[in-house]
Amino acid sequence: MLLANEMVSRKFRLKGDLNMLSQLITRWIIEEVSSAQGVTSYREPVIGFAAAHDPLFPKLKEIATREHLLPSDILPGAQSVVAFFLPFAEEIVIKNRKGEWPAKEWALAYVETNQLIKRICERLKTELRVLGIRSAFAPPTHNFDPVTLSSGWSHKHVAYIAGLGRFGAHHMLITPKGCAGRIGSLVIDAFISPTPRPVEEYCLWFKERGCRVCFASCPIQALNSQGLDKERCYQWLLKVAEAYSDLGLCDVCGKCVTGPCALGLPEG
Repeated sequence: MLLANEMVSRKFRLKGDLNMLSQLITRWIIEEVSSAQGVTSYREPVIGFAAAHDPLFPKLKEIATREHLLPSDILPGAQSVVAFFLPFAEEIVIKNRKGEWPAKEWALAYVETNQLIKRICERLKTELRVLGIRSAFAPPTHNFDPVTLSSGWSHKHVAYIAGLGRFGAHHMLITPKGCAGRIGSLVIDAFISPTPRPVEEYCLWFKERGCRVCFASCPIQALNSQGLDKERCYQWLLKVAEAYSDLGLCDVCGKCVTGPCALGLPEG
């Protein structure tokens, strides 16, 4: 005899009600963001889905790091990947545009949002379990190699595969809600129709070499048209973390994502 949750899971799969499952996941994410108890405020999340067997996942071993995991490494039997972007409220972005030193509000947003991402993934895991759907997730941050500074599960690359946006010259993902925020992801063993990936470039530098704001915004000149000096950037982040140690671990800056693509797609 099937257990209740197994019957629900089979019901989902036999009916192929993929749209309902994606709507449930979207609702649960929005509910968690809306009920967040911290100081940080958010705009509406951007949510997308990718097939676990998308051919771009193996390519991350070439693009990101040789040690990058596949969805099936996170969860055996993986079928889909859920990715979501939590965009910071405009006032947080505005505060971080001022001066060379990262705003304390931005550092706090980083800490609180990492905690929120974990709560979202735990909520999804609990809700999906009731439907007989297994899931697993990697930590929202600090899951990188301290030598190569590369993550074994890059949420921003996963989000790109899930159709959330396009990369900018600052090496961050630009979504319809901009790039000022945090990304989380979850692997599940149920199939959801993948979100189409945008094909048009969003970054004005990539489109017409007409914007250099993110380069000019970097307080330590670690970012330029030739790329990102990851080690130089990381050493700066450690200084910021030390200065804001009272907030928790916040090795963050965010100056490069406060430009014209911070809050939405840049015009141009």
